Amino acid sequence: MDGPYLQRRFLVSFASRKLPHIFTDVLVVGSGAAGMRAAIEASGAGSVIVLTKGELRDSNTYNAQGGLAAVLDASDTIESHLADTIEAGRGMCDEAVIRRVIEAAPHCIREMYEQGLEFDSSGQDLALGREGGHSASRIVHAAGDASGRVLVDFLAGRIAACEEIKVFEDCFAIDLVTDPPEGGSESRCIGALTYNPRYGLQMIHARRTILAAGGSGMLWRETSNPPGATADAIALAFRAGVTISDVEMMQFHPTTLYIAGSSRSLISEAVRGEGAYLVDRNGERFMPDCHELAELAPRDTVSRAILTRMRETGSTHVFLDVRHIGGKAFSDRFPQINQQCKSFGIDPGCDLIPVHPAAHYMIGGASVDMDGRTSVEGLLACGEAACTGMHGANRLASNSLTEALVLGRQCGRLAGEIASSGQGRSDAPDIDWMNEKSERTELDLSDIRSSLRSVMWRNVGLFRRRGRLEETLEIIAFWGRYVLDKEFYDPAGWEAQNMLTASYVISRFALRRTETRGVHCREDYPETDPSWARHQTARRTDEELVIE
Repeated sequence: MDGPYLQRRFLVSFASRKLPHIFTDVLVVGSGAAGMRAAIEASGAGSVIVLTKGELRDSNTYNAQGGLAAVLDASDTIESHLADTIEAGRGMCDEAVIRRVIEAAPHCIREMYEQGLEFDSSGQDLALGREGGHSASRIVHAAGDASGRVLVDFLAGRIAACEEIKVFEDCFAIDLVTDPPEGGSESRCIGALTYNPRYGLQMIHARRTILAAGGSGMLWRETSNPPGATADAIALAFRAGVTISDVEMMQFHPTTLYIAGSSRSLISEAVRGEGAYLVDRNGERFMPDCHELAELAPRDTVSRAILTRMRETGSTHVFLDVRHIGGKAFSDRFPQINQQCKSFGIDPGCDLIPVHPAAHYMIGGASVDMDGRTSVEGLLACGEAACTGMHGANRLASNSLTEALVLGRQCGRLAGEIASSGQGRSDAPDIDWMNEKSERTELDLSDIRSSLRSVMWRNVGLFRRRGRLEETLEIIAFWGRYVLDKEFYDPAGWEAQNMLTASYVISRFALRRTETRGVHCREDYPETDPSWARHQTARRTDEELVIE
């Protein structure tokens, strides 16, 4: 069954001696908060290329409405933030990583504030909000519900002002290149094989490569993520033989705006932090019966409670009730959400807001150490591309941007130090890689993509069970035989191959974890099993998929 996902190391055939070659000290694949912060830090020690398949601002970060979690109030403590994060992580967090991030977070935020990032303030102090799972108000926002956009604009401005950083937009990373080419733990990452519609295939050589293209929400039919979040980082790392961890742990956000026929847009957790209620189609509030924190319970709890109530009432959605907050107060605090609702004829001051859970944040990814090193020399990872141990089995609200900035900075610092010391080769032996030509029928990729997302939502979504997971693996294996055997020369084809590859590994992990923990819910194993308080890992070899 693994066959289609092991047969090709590279998605396309190529002869490196015939391609244009570009050299840099550090290559960053991905342009979210983690990637941009890594690039800025690395630029102090050498040349940097930031590679993004769209525009610089096309990222999950840009769409983030929530803010950054940090201890900035005298009544709050590092130990409290640590305890909240560990509680949300359901026994799978790495305490040392959490402590490192949350201890660095206040300085990180104050530094950006002093550099000109306009966080929301209250008088002389930063305004602090509260979100689900937090025992204190410790969330910093910018422009109300536009924190991600403000953060990205700030980081993009710093990148534009740095002569050592070049941004390659509309440039697709097809595969990581390793020496030897087959990849694996005995290899070294030396850069990436890329495609630009103007220049075609190119080899970018780097002394250190940072993988930061982690969004994966487009694997599911319902998602808050933008169209480019096609799990490229998981697939790139997998094909290169990098150890992957915890990719069954996909977090589903409880509240995205539900309008039939329209794509989902996020309704920030901060809305519930401001006092919004969740009610069913009958107007009945249900979260107080599900958890002592009611609407401010951790995301896994709220998401499953919503889907359960939808099943019980035969409804396609539930509602957020913000009418008691007041229309003006709501629009002042959440201008983007207010505008989005009104574009569909919903006035939050008078009307209930229809909401539905959706795939949001990938907790797993390339397994990394405290500094972002993966199992393959020369390759680091950060942001959603990495599994750091910070989030365990369930991410605490607004910890992701904080982690991205702190650990992205650390990745960039390490990559820059290594590159400036002269370590790591920036050249490579000639690589001639030929894939066998397929004689199988070509399937319609748009149909495959749409069907894959539906299957993943139904069978590998909020509720999972053995029969459905086994069925999913059979379906994805079948599609893989007719899609992974082909060579495509456009991003749509590579994205489809990446989506299938990532979905296959995620489904394998989900089937193997026979318990319910955090965001992973098995209806046939509803209890948490202490023996499963551990990480799952997988790595690809020429012969097999090794899962431990």
